[in-house]
Amino acid sequence: MVSELTVAERERAMGIAGLLALCGMIMAIGGSNDPLGVHGFIVLLYAIVMLFVVASGYSAPEPSESRLRSYYDSPTKAGIVIAMVWAVFGMFVGDWVAWLLAYPELTFDAAWASFGRLRPVHTTGVIFAFGGNALIATSFHVMQRTSRARMPDQLSPWFVLIGYNLFCILAISGYFIGITQSKEYAEPEWYADIWLVIVWVTYFILYIRTLMRRKEPHIYVANWYYLAFILVVAILHIVNGLAVPVSFLSAKSYSLFSGVQDAMTQWWYGHNAVAFFLTAGFLGMLYYYLPKRAERPIYSYRMSIVGFWGITFFYMWAGSHHLHYTALPQWVQTLGMTFSLTLLVPSWIAAANALLTLNGAWDKVRDDATLRFMMIAAVFYGLSTFEGSFMAIRAVNSLSHYTDWTVGHVHAGALGWVAMIIFGAFYATVPSLWKRKRMYSPALVEVHFWLALAGTLVYVFAMWNSGIIQGLMWRTYTESGTLAYSFTDSLVAMHPYYIARAIGGLLFLLGAIVGCYNIWMTIRQGAEESGATGQETPLPAAPAPSLQPAE
Repeated sequence: MVSELTVAERERAMGIAGLLALCGMIMAIGGSNDPLGVHGFIVLLYAIVMLFVVASGYSAPEPSESRLRSYYDSPTKAGIVIAMVWAVFGMFVGDWVAWLLAYPELTFDAAWASFGRLRPVHTTGVIFAFGGNALIATSFHVMQRTSRARMPDQLSPWFVLIGYNLFCILAISGYFIGITQSKEYAEPEWYADIWLVIVWVTYFILYIRTLMRRKEPHIYVANWYYLAFILVVAILHIVNGLAVPVSFLSAKSYSLFSGVQDAMTQWWYGHNAVAFFLTAGFLGMLYYYLPKRAERPIYSYRMSIVGFWGITFFYMWAGSHHLHYTALPQWVQTLGMTFSLTLLVPSWIAAANALLTLNGAWDKVRDDATLRFMMIAAVFYGLSTFEGSFMAIRAVNSLSHYTDWTVGHVHAGALGWVAMIIFGAFYATVPSLWKRKRMYSPALVEVHFWLALAGTLVYVFAMWNSGIIQGLMWRTYTESGTLAYSFTDSLVAMHPYYIARAIGGLLFLLGAIVGCYNIWMTIRQGAEESGATGQETPLPAAPAPSLQPAE
């Protein structure tokens, strides 16, 4: 990594790591009687490791000018490996929590192992650590190929990747030790928020700089989705994270919003995190890797653009459907419900466009598990968006709200859509990035696919059944007007479904472990067998004289 940086970039990297170490030292000393001190020590340790890594290669010769004739894929490779590590960690904690909900007596007598702390560890570990690293890695890969341009420098991609993972470590360790802003998405505290803003702005500038260097006149639609993901997530994070710290040497802070305004801001953030982190970014992934793997052009480029603008506009107004039957003004609830229903159109445009792209390539879907991952992802995206619009209807929401139906809906999207497209993209990318003919074991890709699909179906169907039964039991009254079932009665009825959910999660976790092993062996054993050096992919020799389909 360090030998790929220029001397000037190494000096800047040393300066950044040194400044980070100084901040960590101040936090550790100043917050010695506060949880801030723990995070200060983590930042200091992280910075020292980075200093050691940079210093170990500081005297390496200036990299050859020949590097500028190839794509810069080292950060993508590192991002894929890091994402898979986070996947196993996040899914392990998630399945642990699922078993605790079925058998609460299995817990430890420790605060860090409580459900209230493990739950945000799972969600952040899977959504932001696994999903975020996958988005960063694939966006680096896609923006270079579709622009036919190398990233403008070597330091910025590493700063984004390493800086983002420092944020993930601070957030997850903070949940374990009890540092959180106590919001639905368990926002980390103010200093972690500020650090993420710095990293994210660097990410946005890097993306724009790469597109400005493009040799392809046309900006392929995948880049539209990635850019929307980067830009809007920055806006969401900054607004929702607005808080005033008690002091600069304390982890405690107070939100600028309160009451129903805080709830509305939180769900404006929460649902648009779904829209632009878990939807727009991964649609960018889908629109590049699925046509590439199927060796078919996207069915309708016009549909992809219409879908982009539809999602970008309609999603912004849908967050209030999470607050039906609350103190939120009814007109705001109705607005959220209306825009949620109209969202079905651009969402199904994207799902249909992906599936229609496979026309003439269904034999490949049958034989290629990697392409099957992407196909199933498109199917679950269509199903999840229909279900989301349906559940936003106030009458339906009166049954589904606060029940496991919502949990099932979320995981239909998270497992069936997000994780499936990530695995498909990784399996499509890893052999070409590491110069291998194929994955180490195509049979293990098949095993992973069926474990993931079975786990998703078991999980989602269990939660659908559990949620609908819950909703019906909670609203059943006797002839005298009292509730027919107590809350404890509903918990007893849920127990078999909670066991099924834990089994479904276990199957999905086993699939992720199989995927980790297969990717690792592709990298390791492939190099031993082929003697591959892992050279970067060369840039096109010369610009095309006219518009050409992006790679």
